Amino acid sequence: MSPPFRAEHVGSLLRPRRLKDVAVARGRGEVDEAAYLSVLDEEVARVVALQEDCGLAVVTDGEFGRTSWFGFFFERLEGFSLRDSRFRFRDDHGDEFAWQTAYCDAKVRRTGPIAVHEFERLAGLTGRTAKANLPTPSALHFFRGDDCRDPAVYPDMDEWWEDLIAVYRAEIADLAAAGCRYLQLDEVPMAMLCDAGVRAQVLTWGVEPDELVDTYVDVTNRVLADRPADMAVGVHLCRGNFRSHWMATGGYEPVAERLFGDLAVDGFFLEYDSERAGDFSPLRHVGEDATVVLGLISTKTPELEDVDGLLARIEDAAALVDADRLALSPQCGFASVAGGNTLSEADEIAKLRLVVDTAERAWGSASR
Repeated sequence: MSPPFRAEHVGSLLRPRRLKDVAVARGRGEVDEAAYLSVLDEEVARVVALQEDCGLAVVTDGEFGRTSWFGFFFERLEGFSLRDSRFRFRDDHGDEFAWQTAYCDAKVRRTGPIAVHEFERLAGLTGRTAKANLPTPSALHFFRGDDCRDPAVYPDMDEWWEDLIAVYRAEIADLAAAGCRYLQLDEVPMAMLCDAGVRAQVLTWGVEPDELVDTYVDVTNRVLADRPADMAVGVHLCRGNFRSHWMATGGYEPVAERLFGDLAVDGFFLEYDSERAGDFSPLRHVGEDATVVLGLISTKTPELEDVDGLLARIEDAAALVDADRLALSPQCGFASVAGGNTLSEADEIAKLRLVVDTAERAWGSASR
């Protein structure tokens, strides 16, 4: 069976209170690293079994050892600190949340593997397909634009990109050597560039939004150029997922032709759980060799979606992409940051089971 599978999930899962508490205690110096890692190992094993029990053919470690979907990546590199993002999270009530992002204040250097130890632990716990998750390179650039780095350290942005690409290529090579054959890249910036307001903001930087899309597609393709032929790669498009908040809205049309036509990946995980994501018409640009994983089930709210409604939407998408190249997942992870979204583990389990049950009704299988 080759991924993406019929029933998928994006990666992050709700951290249990026990794990959150021991992480806080470690930060305060109240427990040592060994005590923290013991709890982490136990909880990862538990959540792997949970996914298997839900009937999923693919499992992750829930990203339990990470601070956030991309913070862990630059935290494990040399050369990065924190600065304010140019963007804010918001919700349906108009509440906003400011946050900090990566800032490069020294030469970028990978001192060792970043996520390989997480993959090895995961792979040792399951006989099913283990999926590794990394942020796309664009995530270390977009939230501050070219002000993502100190110009005294990197006067030339091309040099910064070259050093970052080298980090990714080394990490993917080490993941492959560890046996990883399913990698997901989490892409927020290109999804945000679907938003007219975000595109207008980018123009105030003196940058054309479409040029940024071109850069991000080209950089990602260079990062993936030497991956093993048997390593499947999916890219997840997300408009922001922080404690049930988001950063952008708008359908995929502004980026669809370049993204779906030129990004060299095997599958696209696409948010389609609300009107913020637009309709299915941009899927006409998806190449014939790629799978579209429809993110029809929300991880932002506890309400459980209706199976018949999901099946109807899958049928609608099949008018643009052959049903054999479609799959189903939640629209995002359940905990892109350690705090997690505003729902319970019981809600999470119900939604994962819903993905599997709906896939079996739609295609006769949750795998392939």
